[in-house]
Amino acid sequence: MVPRYARPAMTAIWEPEARYRIWFEIEAHAAVKMGELGRVPESAGKALWDWWDANPKIDVEAIDAIEAVTKHDVIAFLDWVAQQVGPEARFMHQGMTSSDVLDTTLSVQLARASDILLADMDALLAAIEKRALEHKYTPTIGRSHGIHAEPTTFGLKLAQAYAEFARCKTRLEAARTEIATCAVSGAVGTFANVDPSVEAYVADKMGLVPEPVSTQVIPRDRHAMFFATLAVIASSIERLAVEVRHLQRTEVLEAEEYFSPGQKGSSAMPHKRNPILTENLTGQARMIRSYAMPALENVALWHERDISHSSVERFIGPDATITLDFALARLTGVIDKLLVYPDRMQANMDRMGGLIHSQRVLLALTQAGLTRDESYRLVQRNAMKVWESDGKASLLDLLKADADVTAALSPKEIEEQFNLDYHFKQVDQIFERVFGKH
Repeated sequence: MVPRYARPAMTAIWEPEARYRIWFEIEAHAAVKMGELGRVPESAGKALWDWWDANPKIDVEAIDAIEAVTKHDVIAFLDWVAQQVGPEARFMHQGMTSSDVLDTTLSVQLARASDILLADMDALLAAIEKRALEHKYTPTIGRSHGIHAEPTTFGLKLAQAYAEFARCKTRLEAARTEIATCAVSGAVGTFANVDPSVEAYVADKMGLVPEPVSTQVIPRDRHAMFFATLAVIASSIERLAVEVRHLQRTEVLEAEEYFSPGQKGSSAMPHKRNPILTENLTGQARMIRSYAMPALENVALWHERDISHSSVERFIGPDATITLDFALARLTGVIDKLLVYPDRMQANMDRMGGLIHSQRVLLALTQAGLTRDESYRLVQRNAMKVWESDGKASLLDLLKADADVTAALSPKEIEEQFNLDYHFKQVDQIFERVFGKH
């Protein structure tokens, strides 16, 4: 975790003290249920919660000191709690194994992280929707291969992003559900020394569901899907970030990141206004995607359990969720404050002498009786003249001067194909598909 790219609420989930508190809750809930079943004295669970209710400080340094000797983090924690609680603490962890605590804790952490990420996505979706509605009919050029294609609207660009992030949110909701399972099944997952009702009780108290078959560890296909989902979200972040970066290029300059008073773009060139936020988002997306691969490799463990996944998850759990939380918040700010330049959009559309209307002329010629190949050749030979003139020539004028074209279409019919509004007649329907009726 890099503090520069971390926000407090998400970071707090992964702090050692927070982890130990979850460990305690799992152990104490299990002790209570075991007391109800008569496996341990009911006083054991009560003693644990009485100590907890006194709001004890978790002494991370003391636990770490014990672990330095035991070389086992869960045993170190249990030893430290026993020192605080007294004799009743000996009934903690009855029939349980370390993975019961560790895996269930990771599930809690990832579920809580998901809740923050889902709230982040709601904020991003709201920002995109607001700007999309603002620019619903702002004409801009659509590009394929980076080259002028046909007119669209800036609102439609943002509507596409909204639909994509809405899908991302649905995937994250599913991933949260899939990751939020609890394992308290004992060694190799057979419940030999712990009743399944204990697992169900702990799961309910921790906001999880029991893992159907835990084999001592929760199966890592769940985690692989979770981190893969974060990677897809990161790619969607990068897609929108790259769009902003392209639009901010000097030659385009149809939109740009907000440049705050006092901000400086370059140590050498005072004129610079660089897309640093969206460039940063591209870098963060690369990191988030990189965490998906080790999660996929964690799926194949030896037999009922090994710990080859453990060190990986100590990295990717905090890093992926903290980085994605930051990235979503940063992108929300970019979209909310994005500077949009409709006049420049119009100027860019006009730059190539009307080439963007070539398909409409092509279709009109086919409707007039020419073959598609004939129509294509007539339009293309005039379009290439405009292209070679760098937009100084006018496609409309050239077509109206072409006897082969005017033999099929009147000058008025040719002019009708250059109506910009024609391209936007379905904008309302597309927006209703994405946002519903407004």
